Amino acid sequence: MSLIEEAAKRLEELRRAGAEISDGLLPVGARTGSDSLPVPDAFVRTIDGRGTHGHPQPRQIRPADASRIPSHHEHAGRRVELDFATLKVRGFITPDAPKSQIADEFRVLKRPIIRNALGRNGQRVRNGNLIMVTSALPGEGKTFTSVNLAFSIAMEVDSTVLLVDGDVAHPAIPRVLGSPPGPGLLDLLTQEDLDFGAAMTKTNIEKLALLPAGTRHRRATELLASEQMADLLRELSSRYPDRIIIFDSPPLLATTEARVLATHMGQIIMVVAADSTSHHAVEQALATIENCEVVLMALNKAKTTDVGSYYGYYGDDDAH
Repeated sequence: MSLIEEAAKRLEELRRAGAEISDGLLPVGARTGSDSLPVPDAFVRTIDGRGTHGHPQPRQIRPADASRIPSHHEHAGRRVELDFATLKVRGFITPDAPKSQIADEFRVLKRPIIRNALGRNGQRVRNGNLIMVTSALPGEGKTFTSVNLAFSIAMEVDSTVLLVDGDVAHPAIPRVLGSPPGPGLLDLLTQEDLDFGAAMTKTNIEKLALLPAGTRHRRATELLASEQMADLLRELSSRYPDRIIIFDSPPLLATTEARVLATHMGQIIMVVAADSTSHHAVEQALATIENCEVVLMALNKAKTTDVGSYYGYYGDDDAH
């Protein structure tokens, strides 16, 4: 008689004698016949100690020696179905409207960015595929620009895009795109066992993925300035040579996080609200940027525009 059969038989005898036996851990193969009786863990350990006269004993699966099985979303990551109809009404680029005016305007903006990121102008910019979109002050349209730029680049044949919510104090991308909550950038910096795939959110735009800001942390500025952040960015920028990483950043004059984040970037897009942001504020914001080879300017909220002249650039394209 096998160990399990002996255990089940003994258990049934105890039940018939009126003993009260609570259910314990159910070993593999412990269900026999039609009774399907659970074998208490303590009872199985007692039987284990008696030996089986040369017969192999079944492996017991207990919490002490069972490995943790990750849930499905930790392997597959999260996913969001972007609502293209709503986004289109709100002025965003959508894959089903590639010939819109807004799409043409962002084609003008993205062209030098892609050249700098992928080295298509003959010389690749250092960290050129790490791009930060920021502004001097809140409310100038940096998230609007970040999302549209990401959508536009994701429509390229040779590029993929990771849109990172770098505004860790006031993340806006979940509100704009309806992406689910969960771990993100700050969690990757604080949890060594967190896999990047578990923090990333896939979308119904094939070449676009999102990385949320993650769990708020009181030392967010220090985390963004840490060696862990530098290591993470090196990994992100080098793992996929065709990937362009766009950070939706806080305003430069409102937080210190944006200035710290800027030190890691290869390109920065400075969004300026037309007829509202002062020249002095723009100059102050630009003065906070250190060690970045390319700074572009994007004029937003202009009352009138010609396609192709809606956005201007800070500096000479050919020089970058």
